[in-house]
Amino acid sequence: MAPAAPVENRPTGGAGFLVAPTVLVAAGLVVFRRSLLRRTIPIPIKLRTQNSNLGGPISSEPRINDRIRVPEVRLVGPEGEQVGIVPIGKALELAAEADLDLVEVAPMARPPVCKLMDYGKFKYESAQKAREARRNQALTVIKEMKLRPKIDPHDYQTKKGHVERFLKQGDKVKVTIMFRGREQSRPELGFRLLQKLAEDITELGFVESSPKQDGRNMIMVVAPHRTNSKATKPAKATEPAEDVPQA
Repeated sequence: MAPAAPVENRPTGGAGFLVAPTVLVAAGLVVFRRSLLRRTIPIPIKLRTQNSNLGGPISSEPRINDRIRVPEVRLVGPEGEQVGIVPIGKALELAAEADLDLVEVAPMARPPVCKLMDYGKFKYESAQKAREARRNQALTVIKEMKLRPKIDPHDYQTKKGHVERFLKQGDKVKVTIMFRGREQSRPELGFRLLQKLAEDITELGFVESSPKQDGRNMIMVVAPHRTNSKATKPAKATEPAEDVPQA
């Protein structure tokens, strides 16, 4: 009996079938490509914007002294006198001799206008003026009062008293007439009521915004007179001292 031929060690598939070498090579390439795709290789990317060559935010303060980068300027003296157009170096020399700062007051002019001044003192005075302006600024408060077209006379007097109190405090009052149901077909009732209220408070205020229809409501704004907007406290009368008889 002839001996059996040796069986080659060939890879087999899942079902025990032989797999050709070309199929194994192709499958290996596919696996290799998938492994490359799964890898994440960090690549440094430098983001650049359109204005990446520009600096930080634009400063609102004027340029002074060495920050002024122009060949010549129109110089104004510390007292407001016109010196004329001079080179920037000459302007800086004059500022150093007078112990002042060279401040660019009109950068858009050609050439730019610069003035000799004490910049620290100028900033301090400007801050003081702005603080004083904010302190003297009156805060306007708008109160609101709602009425009905067929309001009871007693309720009307109560509402009018509130409006007068608001005006005495220096506040504006927004008077609103609310219409409901069939009252919307008779807006003249609300107009007459607002006119009556405006006449009753003539001594304390005036009509700033005339009555106008706003949907189901009619609105009128009254404001106090300027004399009533600032509450003034009466000064105490100082009685003259009595002459004390000398012993």
